[in-house]
Amino acid sequence: MSAIIEIKNVTKEFKVLNRREGLKGSIKDLFSRNYKTVRAVDNISLTIDQGEIVGYLGPNGAGKSTTIKMMTGVLEPTSGEILTNGIVPYANRAKNAQEIGVVFGQRSQLWWALPLVESFKILKDIYCISDENYSGMMELYSSLVDIEPLLHKPVRQMSLGQRTLSDILAAFLHDPKIVFLDEPTIGLDVSMKSKIRKLIQALNREKNTTVILTTHDMGDVDALCHRIVIIDKGKMLYDNDIEHLKGFFGSYRTLKIRTDGELSAQAESIKKEFPDFSVTADEEWISVLVDEEKSKVIDVLGQLQKSHKIKDMQLEEISTEEVIKKIYEEGVA
Repeated sequence: MSAIIEIKNVTKEFKVLNRREGLKGSIKDLFSRNYKTVRAVDNISLTIDQGEIVGYLGPNGAGKSTTIKMMTGVLEPTSGEILTNGIVPYANRAKNAQEIGVVFGQRSQLWWALPLVESFKILKDIYCISDENYSGMMELYSSLVDIEPLLHKPVRQMSLGQRTLSDILAAFLHDPKIVFLDEPTIGLDVSMKSKIRKLIQALNREKNTTVILTTHDMGDVDALCHRIVIIDKGKMLYDNDIEHLKGFFGSYRTLKIRTDGELSAQAESIKKEFPDFSVTADEEWISVLVDEEKSKVIDVLGQLQKSHKIKDMQLEEISTEEVIKKIYEEGVA
């Protein structure tokens, strides 16, 4: 495979005003030159091949959006080099825009009052899509999703899920080399999440489009990404596949139990018994993350049986979500 995105030693710094408190402070700030330098991205290097789906992950404020904005040409790096499909994005923004598609933060690129098909026709003219290529994409869309009921529906009358699905179709319409997806399934129900994940997979497979996915939904990561990149505080923490990542935490197991009583209250009680463990509860299970290098699962279960009436239990490998959480908290050794 050939590299479609190349990032070499990229750093991005911003000047931020040191603001004072109160009205007097606000007046002084009008004339202040007291700035501090914030490094949002710190010496990141990354190569992504054509056709990859890469999860670009990190907590809020990690530098994900800044990196994406540099790849799309919105921002220029303070130092380092970026090439997307052989183009320096910030120096050739118009040309770069022809080669990429974006779905960012539920900001729709569709025309609110127009039927979906009219938005598609406007995008066809903006991107100079030939009649043949446009017809080919519409046929592909019809084979992947039931698009016909949406084509003549104004965007303002669509549900959130329908609008998100339509935005993704719009982002792929001009057959871009790279598509950037920011939280594509946020706020959607389970059924629509599954439909959108399958759509992204199919478009990636059919068109060999490179997809850069930023999300906090680990279901998206598990369903779509073979490779993940994790950054925090501007620095890259990890760049490899998910299974390799789980190898760092191979000694961890998740003990899931059902007990009598209200689960969230029971979980709080277990947290007090095991203050060093991660304990969470959902509608069905209490989950206890156990590091078997420190405590055996059988010993933890035995202690829980003494203090709680356990009705059912399961044992699972550490989940992707738990791995990512631990990396945010502890890093990768």
